[in-house]
Amino acid sequence: VQLQAFGGGLVQAGGSLRLSCAASGRTFSSYGMGWFRQAPGKEREFVAAITRVDFNTYYAESVKGRFTISRDNTKNTVYLQMNSLKPEDTAVYYCAATRLLVARSLSDYDTWGQGTLVTVSS
Repeated sequence: VQLQAFGGGLVQAGGSLRLSCAASGRTFSSYGMGWFRQAPGKEREFVAAITRVDFNTYYAESVKGRFTISRDNTKNTVYLQMNSLKPEDTAVYYCAATRLLVARSLSDYDTWGQGTLVTVSS
């Protein structure tokens, strides 16, 4: 599977953005999907994940209650709805795919899309 993320941009604090990640190939439903982010000078970190079975979701504590991950297997797309954005959410956001049932670590994911930049101004 190949991944392409888009939807980033500049938004004021308190605003919202929705990121999308489109997957090529016919096996999208076989993959668990995740979103990660990397702020300038920091390591890439887990944001959210959704399983391939039952669509269970998992979130980092820093985004819980503000971000929502979802997927549409008919469109081969995973989404990240981001609300109540804060300046500390500024980062390059990456989508990734895993064959594991539940995955929240970078090393669990073997396919990555290019990043999309989200900038939140104060």
